Amino acid sequence: MSGFSDRLLHGKRYGVLGLGRNGLPAAQALVAMGADVTVWDDGEAARSEAGNAGLTVSPLSVEGLDALILSPGIPHRLPKPHPVAVAALLAGVPVLSDAELLYQAVRLSGSRARFVGITGTNGKSTTTALTAHILREAGCPVAAGGNLGPAALALPLLPDNGVYVLEMSSYMLERLQTLRFDAAAMLNLSPDHIDRHGDMAGYETAKREIFQRQTGADLAVIGIDDPLSAAMAETLRKDGHPARIALVSGALCGDTQAEYGMQFGTLTDMQGPILPMVQAAALPGAHNAQNAAVAAAITLFLGVKREQVAAGVASFPGLPHRQERIAEADGILWINDSKATNADSTARALICHERILWIAGGIAKEGGIEDLAPLLPRVTHALLIGRDAPILAETLRAHGVPHTDAGTLDNAVTMAAALVKESGSNIVLLSPACASFDQFAHFEARGDHFRSLVQQQIGGGV
Repeated sequence: MSGFSDRLLHGKRYGVLGLGRNGLPAAQALVAMGADVTVWDDGEAARSEAGNAGLTVSPLSVEGLDALILSPGIPHRLPKPHPVAVAALLAGVPVLSDAELLYQAVRLSGSRARFVGITGTNGKSTTTALTAHILREAGCPVAAGGNLGPAALALPLLPDNGVYVLEMSSYMLERLQTLRFDAAAMLNLSPDHIDRHGDMAGYETAKREIFQRQTGADLAVIGIDDPLSAAMAETLRKDGHPARIALVSGALCGDTQAEYGMQFGTLTDMQGPILPMVQAAALPGAHNAQNAAVAAAITLFLGVKREQVAAGVASFPGLPHRQERIAEADGILWINDSKATNADSTARALICHERILWIAGGIAKEGGIEDLAPLLPRVTHALLIGRDAPILAETLRAHGVPHTDAGTLDNAVTMAAALVKESGSNIVLLSPACASFDQFAHFEARGDHFRSLVQQQIGGGV
C-alpha cells in the first residue's frame, strides 16, 4: 500500500477475521500504516500463510479493538453469524469492510480524492472497470478495486484530483460507517444473496446503503430497466435524497425518464449522441449499453470531456469471464461467460445470440432458470453440469429444449465440439446461471478451466 504514512494509524487496534484475497492484504496494509493488528482465519492454511507473512495470528478477542474487519464472505448477522462478529456487536465494536478503512485512511492523510461506488446484482465488475478505464484514458489518477480485483486497502494513496472506483457488494455495503461516495451507482436488482439478507427487502436495504451520507454536491445514478431499481429511484426522490439523481436505461425509447442510455444503437444523453455502440466491441447487448451509460454519467459528472468518454468506451477491452470471446475456429465461436452465476446474468448473454449450444449448471440460485423461459427457444441444445443439473433439466424438459447431463465441464466441452454444428448452432456459450462452488473454487477457476479445455479442443482440430 503505497503513499500512506507508516504512522497514520499508530495507536489503533484492529482485528481482521478471514484471510483470503480481501482480508490478508487488508491486514498487511493496516500494519504498514502503523496499526496494531491481530488476524485469524478458521482455516489452518490461511493462518500459516499469514504467520509466514509476519502477521500476528491469534484467536480474536474484541476487547479494546477500534474495529473488526470482517471478510465479505463471513456473515455477521444472517444466516448464522460468526461468533467473533457476535462478540463485536455485543461489545459495540464496529464491524467494517476494508473499503471503509480505505476511506478513513485517505481522509486522515489529507487527500480529497473522490470516491465512486458501483453496485447492483449484475454488471458491477464491467461498469467498475469501464469507469476506471475511461478516467485513466482521460489522464486522471485512478485506482479501482473492492469486490473487483485488488482489495480496497491494497489501493495506493491518490492525490486530490484522483478517483477511487470501488465495486461494492451488498456484503461490503452493510459494513460502512463514514464512507461517502461522490458518485454512486445502483445498476439493477434481482434476487441474490437472500440467505445473507433474509429476504429481498433486506437485500434492497443493503444495496441502498451506497447512497447513504451523500450530499447535494454528489451524484446518484440508478438503472431503471428493472422494476425494483425503478422503485428504488422513485423512493429516493420521494424521500428527498440530496444528491442529483440520474436515471439510466439500456434503451431510450417511449416515455422513459432516463437521461442516459442507448437510442437507435447509439450511447446517448440529454445533450445528444456520445458513441455508436457498434464501436464498443467488448460491450455487446442492451445490458452493456446500460453499463456504458452509467459509466458515462459518472465520468461526465467528474469532468471528463464527451470525446474522452466516447474514446474510453470504444477502447475498453472487456473483462475475463464476462461474455469473453475466447476462440473462434472451424466456424465455431466459443464464449466464456462464467461470471453469470444467476439466471438474470445469463439472460444478458442469451439475448445477444440467436442460436446457441449452451453449457449451464452448478449450484442453482432460488428460482433456478425458470425466468429464462422466453429465451430458451434460442438454445439448440443444453449441456448441463454440476450438482443442480437435474433442477435445470426439469425446466428445459418443460419447455422442450434438447439437453444432456454432461456431469463435468470437461465432458461438456468434448460433447459441445461434437454437437454444436449438428444442433444447428455455431456458438458454444458457457453461461452457467449457477454458482460454481460444487466443482470449482470460484467462477474465475471455472472460466479458466473452460478456456483451457477449449484451447485443447482447438489444438485437436475443432
